[in-house]
Amino acid sequence: MEQIQVGDSKCGGGISRNDAVVSVGATTSRFDTLPEDCISMVIFHTTPRDACVVASVSRTVKSAAESDLVWEKFLPPEYSSLALPPSLDCSSKKKIYLSLADDPVLIDEGKKSFWLEKSTGKKCYMLSAMDLKITWSDSPAYWQWVTVPESKFEKVAELCNVCWFEIRGKISVKMLSKGTHYSVYLVFKRASSRSYGFDHTPIETEVGFAGKEVRKTFVFLEPSDTDPRSGYGYSGVSLAAVSRAFRTRRPWMRFPREEVEGERESGGNVEEPKERGDKWSEVKLGSFYIDDGGCEDGDEVEVAIMETRMGQWKSGLVFQGIEIRPVKEEEVTK
Repeated sequence: MEQIQVGDSKCGGGISRNDAVVSVGATTSRFDTLPEDCISMVIFHTTPRDACVVASVSRTVKSAAESDLVWEKFLPPEYSSLALPPSLDCSSKKKIYLSLADDPVLIDEGKKSFWLEKSTGKKCYMLSAMDLKITWSDSPAYWQWVTVPESKFEKVAELCNVCWFEIRGKISVKMLSKGTHYSVYLVFKRASSRSYGFDHTPIETEVGFAGKEVRKTFVFLEPSDTDPRSGYGYSGVSLAAVSRAFRTRRPWMRFPREEVEGERESGGNVEEPKERGDKWSEVKLGSFYIDDGGCEDGDEVEVAIMETRMGQWKSGLVFQGIEIRPVKEEEVTK
């Protein structure tokens, strides 16, 4: 007989995840014979994914699993103040939840977008370029604020020409979900067929809580390619090799190839951009964890992306923003 386990914690009646077992088969299950309100209370203590799975057990359980009692718990407290689509049927809390999972909404005067991770209900955000501190962004000679149809936001930042590349952003911890591992991504694309000044150039990144130790690493903003002079592509370059190059102020490509490859097993590789499927690319900048107790009021997560050491001029990239979203469960357990 197949069994479906429901829930993460205990319901008011003392039913735990391991106790709340639904038996699917010819025999009517104990769970299915409970009053609908009680079934809703059990599902209330699970996750959106669990609620959708258990809804297939029977009509009674489906009705309980789709009740507003269950889905209002999965919604963030501030959902009623969000600018939801006018066409959305708000009579069902589940429909509101699915809308927030499928279609991000703009908040903070259009400077951020907000949505929910569908399977867990964890909060996700993108800080638009307008919400970031970009060095020299107020000078048209260095940066242009443009509109592109594929962006969520009214304006994005196009890099014209700079030698000092620095972007910083921050978000209040109280806006994020407790007990959650988050990853941070820079979302960008080329302005034309090719950017300039980012080939083989590691970009330094910092992610961490304001006023505390931050985690520093390096990323590339151009995808793997082959150096026409050496025939050597930089895919899989180790963080150790790049860190050593920064310490010695030598371009990492000038290290002997065998030295670079020999350090690949030390500390992982430099992150490279990946296409997202929405006409943008992203590169992972780092990660952090919000514990179950949350953090103190006023705490912020700060993010920085910069290249200020090499001095070469850079151009040709368009930046939509910084995305903050929960780490997938399978990645957390690795």
